[in-house]
Amino acid sequence: MILTFVRWGRSLALRIPADFARQIGVDEGDYVQANLTVDGGICIRKVKWDRRAFARELETMREVMPMTQAVTEELRRGARY
Repeated sequence: MILTFVRWGRSLALRIPADFARQIGVDEGDYVQANLTVDGGICIRKVKWDRRAFARELETMREVMPMTQAVTEELRRGARY
């Protein structure tokens, strides 16, 4: 089957036939992971969103990016004269 990319805002979108979606068990709003393959292809797999893994990822980000003064507060101070 040959599919065509279409413009969707500033991105490109690829429509997946309903039969394909049914066979891999995806529906609107489901999460998928896309990877580029060595030969230049795209591999798309359905993934289940893991709340615990997401929380661990956020915790790691907090360690890397320490809390500083809020940007909005800095902007507000700069706007005052």
